[in-house]
Amino acid sequence: MLKSLFSGVTGLQSHQIAMDVESNNIANVNTIGYKYSRANFSDLLAQTNQIATAPQGDLGGKNAVQVGLGTTVSSITRIHSQGSIQNTDKNTDVAIQGDGFFIVSADGGNTYKYTRSGDFKFDASGNFVDNNGFIVQGWLRDEDTGLVDSTAPITNIRIPSGLTTPAFASSEIVVKANLSSSAIVDQYNPTYQIDSTGAITTADGRTVPAADAEDMGIMFNGNGEAFQLTSASATTFAGGGQGVTISFDGGATVRDFRYTDGSPAAGLVAGGALPLNANDTYYFNTVADLRAALQTFAQATSAGSTVEVNDQGKFVLRNTAGTALAIEVDPIVDANTIENQRFTETFATMAGALPVGTSVKQSQPINTATHATSIDVYDSLGGKHTVTINFRKDSINTTTGFTDWRYNVTVPVPGSLSGATAPYLNILEGGVITFDSNGALSTYNIPSIDFSPNNGAAANQQVTLNFGTLGAYDGITSFDNDSGTSGISQDGYPGGDLVGIRIDQSGTLVGSFTNGRSFGLAQIGMAKFSNNEGLVSDGGNVYLQSANSGDPIIGTAATAGRGFMQSSALEASNVDLSKALTQLIIIQRGYQANGKTITTSDTLLETLIGLKR
Repeated sequence: MLKSLFSGVTGLQSHQIAMDVESNNIANVNTIGYKYSRANFSDLLAQTNQIATAPQGDLGGKNAVQVGLGTTVSSITRIHSQGSIQNTDKNTDVAIQGDGFFIVSADGGNTYKYTRSGDFKFDASGNFVDNNGFIVQGWLRDEDTGLVDSTAPITNIRIPSGLTTPAFASSEIVVKANLSSSAIVDQYNPTYQIDSTGAITTADGRTVPAADAEDMGIMFNGNGEAFQLTSASATTFAGGGQGVTISFDGGATVRDFRYTDGSPAAGLVAGGALPLNANDTYYFNTVADLRAALQTFAQATSAGSTVEVNDQGKFVLRNTAGTALAIEVDPIVDANTIENQRFTETFATMAGALPVGTSVKQSQPINTATHATSIDVYDSLGGKHTVTINFRKDSINTTTGFTDWRYNVTVPVPGSLSGATAPYLNILEGGVITFDSNGALSTYNIPSIDFSPNNGAAANQQVTLNFGTLGAYDGITSFDNDSGTSGISQDGYPGGDLVGIRIDQSGTLVGSFTNGRSFGLAQIGMAKFSNNEGLVSDGGNVYLQSANSGDPIIGTAATAGRGFMQSSALEASNVDLSKALTQLIIIQRGYQANGKTITTSDTLLETLIGLKR
């Protein structure tokens, strides 16, 4: 009977421990990141009154006769199931969805503690801490590389208040654009100005080399419609080649002006002798060729006449001395008469009488397809400078069939570009970009610019011009679509002050600065254990490593089985209150039943003692 008393006592003791465990669970129903525990019962050693025997002959075997001596709590298991995620309004709150623990330290990283509670904040020194004041461990941004190296040892996460980021000088401009190959364009500018001596200049007075005179075959009229002139043979020049028939003396002397995409037969130059071939025909290739040819022919009638191309792209005929002119303009009728008609109409406004004096005759504007794009870049001091890239359709390469565009790069004064010519040190000329017959980028010859801001910032700033991959369509293309820039970017930025921090799913603390830049300042480390149940609770929502938990496997969130992090959220306790309350009833009934075994045993003892009376 004493055994039953002691069995009852062990039952009371075990159920009391179970009550303590369950009460603790219920007490922590609202503790952030709490994981509930479960008391595991096991029976004690049984007293064997009779051992088991094996079957012998016709007698069967017998089982052992054992009397149990009670129960004990053999272990308490912590259940690390996922708690529900609760969104909060605090951007430094972090919840873990999946396996893993935050790492915190109270002694500068000499020892670590582990927690699922992500209620973090910054203290007065910029330390990223939990509610115990323990500093969260992770990796900091390397100021030299600008990267967070998660392969390095973890350290205290500290982001000083008032953090600023220095300016970063731009090193690359990436352009995604289309330069139209269409016969009708909506972006165009007048052809270059050419005076009566043949000098070619831009609208702002910059000299253009004679070799860069623009091909008339790719010019457009005043409405942006391409002339699309067909060419005479570059070798025989016999017939062929669209253009106009002009007379300057009322029809007594008529000359054809025919386009060729090769070199003119006699190499026309301004002021040169009348270059006639057997068919009494002038051949021109560039706008400069045609101007020189018209002036040569006009001067054969009136020595005081000149032809210029003004800033509107119009051919201007003057007759200041000599003989009155009577101009007639007619089309050369060949194939593709519609395109030839556009060209003729452009010059038809020059027809009529031009007496000696101040009166002039002008053609309609002659334009070239253009496109411009610009972006602000930054120097080493964070100063902003607008880089503009101006494209002009230049020619069609008769050998390759590729379209060539010229371009220049401009920066604001007092900035200068290495290779630019005085006095326009802020404009770098000579760029040529070509495309193949499919509109893919073929070549471009200014891969980078050497920019000096001349404002105290570092000189000779190298900025790469990235127009795309040669032979591909990931940069600048030339399709039969309108010209336009679909994307342009650069990698520089001015200095800025830290204005906010957010945390992404990898645990990276991303800082936002007043300069519009955002980049990782630090990354929260995570630890994973072979046996989470082996961790030892240390109070304050933290755990310690034990001999049975295994060593921590430290890395970043969402890698190697570690869960991902969710900012502005906390993980709630995984205590199921309805289950816990039900468990209380079970424990209570068990406790009551064990109490009954003690009182019943006591009654039996009283009966035994009563036998003496």
